[in-house]
Amino acid sequence: MKIKVRKAVFPVAGMGTRFLPATKANPKEMLPIVDKPLIQYAAEEAISAGIEELVFVTSSSKRAIEDHFDKNYELEAELQRRGKAKLLEIVQNVVPPGVSCVYVRQPEALGLGHAVLCAKPVIGDEPFAVILADDLIDGHGCSCLTQMVAAFEYNRCSLLGVEEVPPEETDKYGVVKSDPVSSNLHRISGIVEKPSPAEAPSNLAVVGRYILTPRIFHHLENTERGAGGEIQLTDAIAALLQEEQVMAYQFEGTRYDCGSKLGYLMATIEYGLQHEELAEAFGSYLNQRFCKTSREASES
Repeated sequence: MKIKVRKAVFPVAGMGTRFLPATKANPKEMLPIVDKPLIQYAAEEAISAGIEELVFVTSSSKRAIEDHFDKNYELEAELQRRGKAKLLEIVQNVVPPGVSCVYVRQPEALGLGHAVLCAKPVIGDEPFAVILADDLIDGHGCSCLTQMVAAFEYNRCSLLGVEEVPPEETDKYGVVKSDPVSSNLHRISGIVEKPSPAEAPSNLAVVGRYILTPRIFHHLENTERGAGGEIQLTDAIAALLQEEQVMAYQFEGTRYDCGSKLGYLMATIEYGLQHEELAEAFGSYLNQRFCKTSREASES
């Protein structure tokens, strides 16, 4: 019997220094894109792909994430008293029935690989997904993880979500060496963490979506600390490649790097233009703002 992907790991213990001071007392994953925090978009993507258990790897400063996915009886009672049925439904369905949340502490900031390893007691001997909330991916009707789960069910091997990046930006990502199997699937033969453009094996960069077999835990346990004293997930994947097939999945959709201020602003604009309550008025404002800027530029 084939085991389905039921669990997803969300490494959310990072400090979010690029967004200080906004993240001094508020987790970066709780920064909103229009009216939902980044971590909720990530959770909704997992749930849409059939994930039943959300595993959050947290730190002591991330209690707001736990509170967000918990029930708030006082707020729900107040919304009900005021007759705010639509808002009440939104609040109650942050975590839909049949989906559970588990929280695991990462005691030290030892990198992404260590964060994933912290989830081992919860994951057990099952394939699982890893989602980085910083990477907000608009799947244009079919979420990135839904696409990857379907690919996993057919190929039954670890999958890394990848996209083409400008060659000069390879030093920001893990980059794969691979051979195409189909239009969006590549067989990986190597992976390098943040190579310089001259040393990069390709411009296919790993972004924040993974489906991994449980064998990855063995390699994470035996991976030595790398750059910055951290346990790199990329190093463990490179070791996994020596005994299992690992594939790169080139998803359909648009990724916004919400770990950067520019990417965050771009996502806010694009999702604002898709919002059913705001799209028309926000689009009108942007048109007016663009025309004003163009007019001022031509007059100067």
